[in-house]
Amino acid sequence: MQSFTDLTGLDDAKEPGNGSGSGKRAGRGTAAADSLAVVAGATMAIAGMGGTLALADITSPLRAPFTLFFLIVAPACALAAALRGLDPLSRAVVATGGAVAVDLLIAQTMLALHAWTVRGGVAAVAAVSAALLVLSFLMAQARRHRGRATRSRAS
Repeated sequence: MQSFTDLTGLDDAKEPGNGSGSGKRAGRGTAAADSLAVVAGATMAIAGMGGTLALADITSPLRAPFTLFFLIVAPACALAAALRGLDPLSRAVVATGGAVAVDLLIAQTMLALHAWTVRGGVAAVAAVSAALLVLSFLMAQARRHRGRATRSRAS
């Protein structure tokens, strides 16, 4: 039976009758981990292409769907990086909802300031997403540093 922590259903360690007791092969990850890396890479490539097509104002039939994909994925990835304490399903749902909220707030702000352009909106979403990603990275570094200082004082 598939659990919420293993959304792929490919975890070898949980399968009945698996005599090895380990889901890892010698020197390599599981098939689920390998496929997850491929999906993440394809997602980033499509999102990057969408941002590039919109910012460079290139006419293409893929411009609209790839740009929409970028507008959802960029802030969702940045928010998901900040939500490491949640289980994967909850993190995906909260990050997607937060991404829609970020997009709507940016659009509303730009419309209220009479500064709306498609290229400006994509650039603003990219800037806010990058700022959120850097902020979550800095918070994680501070947490690690604080944990090391606490352990060194305790010993």
